[in-house]
Amino acid sequence: MRPAVPEQRRPPAVRVEQPAGPEWTPTRALGRGVLLTGLLLVAGALFGRVDLVVLAVPFALGTAYALRRRPTQLPEITLSADDTNLVEGGALAGAITVTNRDEIGYDLVMARTVVSRWLRVDRVNFAPEAPSAAPGTPDPAGRPGQATGGPAAGDRAGAGSSGGRRDATDRPYGFTVPAGTVVDLGLDGESLRWGRHPLGPAAIRAAACDGLLISRPVVSEPRTVSVYPVTEPFDADEAMPRAAGLVGGHRSRRPGEGGELAGVRIFGPGDRLRRIDWRVSLRARQLHVAAMLSDRDAEVVLLLDVLAEAGRSGGIKGSTSVLDTCVRAAAAVAEHYLHRGDRVSLLEYGPSARRLRPATGRRQYLTVLEWLLDVQVSDAPYEPYEQVFGPHLLSSNALVVVLTPLVDPRSAAMLARLARSGRFVVAVDTLPTSVTPPSRGQWSEVAYRLWRLERDNTIGQLREHGVPVVAWAGAGSLDLVLRDVARLASAPRPALR
Repeated sequence: MRPAVPEQRRPPAVRVEQPAGPEWTPTRALGRGVLLTGLLLVAGALFGRVDLVVLAVPFALGTAYALRRRPTQLPEITLSADDTNLVEGGALAGAITVTNRDEIGYDLVMARTVVSRWLRVDRVNFAPEAPSAAPGTPDPAGRPGQATGGPAAGDRAGAGSSGGRRDATDRPYGFTVPAGTVVDLGLDGESLRWGRHPLGPAAIRAAACDGLLISRPVVSEPRTVSVYPVTEPFDADEAMPRAAGLVGGHRSRRPGEGGELAGVRIFGPGDRLRRIDWRVSLRARQLHVAAMLSDRDAEVVLLLDVLAEAGRSGGIKGSTSVLDTCVRAAAAVAEHYLHRGDRVSLLEYGPSARRLRPATGRRQYLTVLEWLLDVQVSDAPYEPYEQVFGPHLLSSNALVVVLTPLVDPRSAAMLARLARSGRFVVAVDTLPTSVTPPSRGQWSEVAYRLWRLERDNTIGQLREHGVPVVAWAGAGSLDLVLRDVARLASAPRPALR
């Protein structure tokens, strides 16, 4: 069984190999200048024309003057993203940092990055910073390392950058980087869907010496932005079917120091004096104490069915798929019970059978969110092993909330096994009502209607076996179901003959 989330787990970063070759190469402008100068000099020598030689002098002097000081270092690029507490629909803040550690300024730097389809970049901001690489480099004004001409270049680069989505993500951006300065190209946008989304790699190329030399591409390492699922409003006021912890906020059937009155009994050794009921004691001529029921915590197991996926995910503002509903509902239910002091664990029903141990507190809530980011649909032709997933892994006193679309027949069989094992099971239907299969012929609609009828029959059979099935609808989705489950748990069971 794979460990759930032992630490802040990140997917392995893609190693970007820097292309081999010279750091700075001549551009076509340098080739044209040298070629034009050579042609004019050769023509002047062959035809004995001094005017052609005089015409070649400005090209030769201009090229030589531009190449008098050549850059010796490549620009440095760093891709950063602020993913602290980033949820669906939240503001995305990233930046491409370009550092010039050379004594020669870059006349033009072209930057471009790859952005995931679930990270929308709406605006690109240019922000020059104070120098950090060459603090001793003076500027024309006499101040050490102050960037000159940065804002103007930033205005030219940022003009028209706040347009549509294509402009912000697909087009390259150009700006100047003076010597010994650091320039930040801010990427502001919005996160559209939960999960771990790649940002980058980003690549830049710098031109120096009046555009006569250009650097080889410098590529940064990609970043992974973690976007947590938005927590839908959920609240359940009904009691848990059975509380079996040591301390908590649920009423149990065991006597203890709680707040619920269980009855009045005769005073015995170990009873506290403040529990004495004086009215009953005076009437019965014997000391009586009030017996209380203990308040205990409960364990909630969220079982996610990842055998099948249906629907198309459109992000936080679009349509939802089965996996979107499953993850968001799991986050909402986990947040509700963890805030009440209960223990929550998670389990995947699939080939991998990932499991998160039960715990409570804010740390467990953050671990649950990290665990949910790695939920993926993994269909397999075989049944999950009983040694990896089975009723023996679930506590007999736990409330098992199964989030399933009831598309695969193995899911219904799993629910029936849990019900026969004596577990308190609640099935949450995560199949969106708007999901329809693609039309592939004239019988597609009839086949879909027959499949719907068969699925309704399966749900009816599950309810006959004692498994309540309810569709996820946000707040109050499980109130009536939990009330019925709590009544069944407290009812006396018939003796087996």
